[in-house]
Amino acid sequence: MNTSFESAGSELFRCSATELGRRLRYGEISPVDVIESIASRIEDVNPTINALPVLCLDQAREQAQQMANRNPRSDEKGPLWGLPFAVKDYNDLAGVQTTYGSPLFARNIATESDATVRRLQDSGAIAVGKSNVPEWAGAHTFNPVFGHTLNPWNLEMSAGGSSGGSGAALAAGMVPLATGNDLGGSLRVPASFNSVVGLRPSPGRVPRGARLPAFDSLWVEGPMGRCVADVALMLDGSAGFDPGDPLSFPHQGESFVEALSNPSLPKRVAFSPDLGVVPMETEIAEICGAAAERFRDIGADVSHVCPDFSGAVESFQTLRGVLIAQMMEPLLAQHRDEIAPEIVWNIEKGLAVTNPELLSAERVRTRLFREMELFFEQYDLLLCPAVSVPPFPKSQRYVETINNSPTKTYIDWIAITFAITMTSCPALSLPAGFTQNGLPVGLQVIGPPRGEASLLRACHRMESVFDLATNLPIDPRQA
Repeated sequence: MNTSFESAGSELFRCSATELGRRLRYGEISPVDVIESIASRIEDVNPTINALPVLCLDQAREQAQQMANRNPRSDEKGPLWGLPFAVKDYNDLAGVQTTYGSPLFARNIATESDATVRRLQDSGAIAVGKSNVPEWAGAHTFNPVFGHTLNPWNLEMSAGGSSGGSGAALAAGMVPLATGNDLGGSLRVPASFNSVVGLRPSPGRVPRGARLPAFDSLWVEGPMGRCVADVALMLDGSAGFDPGDPLSFPHQGESFVEALSNPSLPKRVAFSPDLGVVPMETEIAEICGAAAERFRDIGADVSHVCPDFSGAVESFQTLRGVLIAQMMEPLLAQHRDEIAPEIVWNIEKGLAVTNPELLSAERVRTRLFREMELFFEQYDLLLCPAVSVPPFPKSQRYVETINNSPTKTYIDWIAITFAITMTSCPALSLPAGFTQNGLPVGLQVIGPPRGEASLLRACHRMESVFDLATNLPIDPRQA
């Protein structure tokens, strides 16, 4: 271990959110203890990886002190009482900057927390800062406002995106929980690149803020943590109905944490190295294939089959373009020269979509949903890599070749995640191993629509089989 990053304070930052929550609930530690440990770790590590460019530690300390002074009974504490979390810089946190990684919003201060953040705060969680993002959208976290976020596993590499700041902060022990959101893979890609857990829930599971088009189902909010149990805990604190989000719905039945102890496990799982939609680096396919075979360790039969994902890539690109154009067309007209070229391309792609293209994309999306509906009548889970490549050099804007095959757009390399976006199925990136160069690889585990409980339970069990969660947190590592 690089001892230069050892915290001078308490080492509570090393504890999982689940362990911290237990100790907080029974009064073994106070929220003040936790926040001070986290603050010390942030001071030690953040200057190196730049995962949390905006901090609100004074606000967090004040909230923690108020909670400690009040000290309610154990049964009065919310599921996330006293737990620190990072807020992705696409989410609003009252009184704090929301920049979207754009110079146009560098001085934008949110007047109130959005629905996602508000539910976490109502569950007792304490925000400590904003996590870094790409400018507006993308899968590599850098922007002209705050610069690059570096991967703590190798400081020369990308932390992924767009929830790259959240992923890196988790891996380096700066927070036990972090928000993320996912359009084409923005929870799953950084989870894979940082060897943490990111869950893309079903649309509506976690309510969204008012900035997004109300009836869009491509963009979802979701939890990130260092282990599956922490993600289940965070989902308990964020899932539910919000009147400002017409797609949201109340959670019924047992909590997601309780679901982890249910003895029911998957009996039939399927694995595909590429879903038939994207080239795959050979080493990634091999690592994920070996991980899929280990589902036999929990009693599952593993088959190499896959639903028909034809048309998914083109249709997602069409629908994503329309969504981004819907959100950003006014900005393009006024600030074209101040917007990243990739985003300009995406807005213009959306504006150029024809009626036949839109109709075709919606037909493909409907067919994919039906395909998965039939698929999950035979199989409990679908497995595939979370990303086609390992973390790539931070100097690259995006991946230009995969296994010697050139990409066509700046997001082609994450097609294996956005193909799943088109199905509305929940999907989780689970740490599955490392390349020969020591870079993390995530296995994407997909369950049926609104099947988060069984998905989390299976991944929780497989986490113990892979035995990788104990690697975290890590100190930032040089190449």
